[in-house]
Amino acid sequence: MRARHWPWIAAFALGYGALALTVENEYYQLIMTVVLVWAVMGLAWNLLSGYSGLISFGHAAFFGLGAYFVALSQVAWSISPWFGIPLAALLGGVAGLVVGVPTFRLRGHYFALAMLAYPLALLYVFEWLGYQEVAVPMVRDAPAAYMQFDDGRIYVLIALGFVVAAMLVTRLVERSRFGMCLLAIKQDETAAEASGIDTLAWKLRAIALSGAMAAAIGGFYAVVQLVVTPLSVFGVLVSAQALIVAMFGGVGTVWGPVIGAVTLVPLSAWLDAEFAERLPGIQGVIYGVAIVAVVMIAPEGVFWKVRDIAKRRRAVSAPPEPAAAAVPGTGARDDGFRVGDERAGRTVLTVSGLSKSFGGLKAVDDVDLELRQGEIVGIIGPNGAGKTTLFNLLNGFIAPDAGEVLLDGQSIVGKAPNRICRRGVGRTFQIVKPFRRMSIADNVVIGAYVRAGSAGQARMLAEDAIEAVGLSDAAESIARNVSNEQLRLLELARALASKPTILLLDEIFAGLAGTEAEGLMKVIRRLAKLGITIVIIEHTMPAMVKLVDRFIVLDHGAVLAAGPPEMITKDPAVIEAYLGKKWLDSA
Repeated sequence: MRARHWPWIAAFALGYGALALTVENEYYQLIMTVVLVWAVMGLAWNLLSGYSGLISFGHAAFFGLGAYFVALSQVAWSISPWFGIPLAALLGGVAGLVVGVPTFRLRGHYFALAMLAYPLALLYVFEWLGYQEVAVPMVRDAPAAYMQFDDGRIYVLIALGFVVAAMLVTRLVERSRFGMCLLAIKQDETAAEASGIDTLAWKLRAIALSGAMAAAIGGFYAVVQLVVTPLSVFGVLVSAQALIVAMFGGVGTVWGPVIGAVTLVPLSAWLDAEFAERLPGIQGVIYGVAIVAVVMIAPEGVFWKVRDIAKRRRAVSAPPEPAAAAVPGTGARDDGFRVGDERAGRTVLTVSGLSKSFGGLKAVDDVDLELRQGEIVGIIGPNGAGKTTLFNLLNGFIAPDAGEVLLDGQSIVGKAPNRICRRGVGRTFQIVKPFRRMSIADNVVIGAYVRAGSAGQARMLAEDAIEAVGLSDAAESIARNVSNEQLRLLELARALASKPTILLLDEIFAGLAGTEAEGLMKVIRRLAKLGITIVIIEHTMPAMVKLVDRFIVLDHGAVLAAGPPEMITKDPAVIEAYLGKKWLDSA
C-alpha cells in the first residue's frame, strides 16, 4: 500500500470518531452507525463490481445471510456476535463461491439479472421457513459480551472499525496482483485471458472476499437493529443502496463508497424524517435522483470527477510534455526471452485435421500444419478464409469440432486460453485490445504475471519487454492516449512478457505507416532470432514477403498452399484466390 493513503484513512477515522463522541442524541448516533454500515456494504459491492466491472444486483443475498446467521445463532445457540460476525463472514465467502461458480458463466446484463435472483429467492425461502421476524435476544447479565450497549456511540466506533478494515483491505487489493487482474478483466476480459490471467479464479476470489465483507456488516446490522426481517436484509433496496452509494461516490476506488454513504444516507434519513408523512417513499426518490444526477454529470462518480478537474487544472499550469515516440529496442535486454531449447528447427506446434463449423459454415476445414522453432510464418488468404478463427482455435478461445493441436508434443485442445498462454503461446489481436485506463507499463505487467513469482519480478520482466519493442520512453503513458503504432507495440510487449515460445500476431501491421512497419519488422526479426516462433496474419503483402520464411494460404477454411514467399507469390491458385492479377503485374 502506498504510504500516502494511510494518513487520509487515519484522518477520516479520527475525525469521524471524534464527531461521534460529541453526539448525544440516540437517533443521530444510529444514523452515524448506519452511514458506516452502508459504506462497508458499498465497499463490498465495489470490491467485486467496481474493480471487475461485473455489475451485481444481488449483494443483499450476502448481507441477509450474515444478518440472519448472527441473529439465529444467538437465538439457537447463544453465540455472541463477537464470534458470530466472523463466522458470518466465512459463510458469506462460501456463499460467494457457490453463487460465483454458475453465475460467472454469464456476461453483461444476464449476470446482473442472475445476481438479482439470489436475494429474491432467499427472501421467499426465509419467509417460508417462518423467519418473518427474528428478534436478537437481550442479554442483561453480560451485555458487552453480546455486543449490547446502552451508549450508541460504541456502535459508531465499532462500525468505524469495520470501515477502516474494509478500506485497508480494498487498498491492499487495489495495487496488488489481485487488483491489477480485476482491473484488466474489467477493461477487456478477452485480452486478460489471452495474457495468462485465470479470469474465473480471480473473479471467484473477488466475490468470496466481497461476500465475506457484506455478510460481516450484515451481521453487525442485525445487532444494531435488534430485529431482522426478510425484506429489511434481502430486499431489492439493500442491493440498490450498496450500488448507489458506490456509483455516486465513484466505483473502482476505496473512497467512492465512503463518499456516497456519507453524503446520501444522512440526506435520505433527514428527508425521510422531515417529509415522510407528506411525501411517502422519499428515500427511494432521493436515491433515484442521485443515480440520474451521477449518470448525467459525473458518470464515474464524484471522486473521479473531482480528480479529473484537479488534473486538468494542474495540466493548464504545467507545460505539456511532447509525446514520446516509439524507438527501436537495442536488444540489450532480449536474452531473458530467449527460448531455452537450442535445437534449431525443432517442431514446436503440430496441427492435425483441425476443423470448426458455425452452423453450415465451415470456418476451418481439416487444417494440417507444423511450426518450427524460430521461424516466421505468414497466414494469408482472402477475408473470411478462417485465419482469425484458426488463431482462436490455437489459443483456446474456440473449441474445435475435430482435430488435434500438440504444443511440444502435448495436446492443448480444450485448454483455457490462460492455460495455453502459460504453456507458451502469446497473442495479439486484429482489433487492438489494450487495457486503456492503465499505463503501458501496467499493461505489460499484466502479461508478465504469468511468469513472475512476485510483483517486483513482474515489473522487471515488463521493463525488459517494453525495452525490447522500443517503448521505454512512453512506458508511463496511459494506453488510451497513445498512437496506433504504440498500441500495436504495447500488445506485442504484453505478449512477449509472458515469455512465449510461439507468438500469434493478428494483423499487427494494420494502420501503420511505412517507416512504422519497417521498425516493427526489425523487432519481429530480432524476436525470431531468440528462438521465438512467430505466426502472423496480415494483408500487407509487400511487408510480409520481406519478413516471413514461409506462407500458409487459407481459402474457405482449408489450406490452399504452403511454402516460401517466392513460390507462393507465383502460385496460380493463390493468385486467383487471393493476390489477384494486379499482384502478378506489379511483381
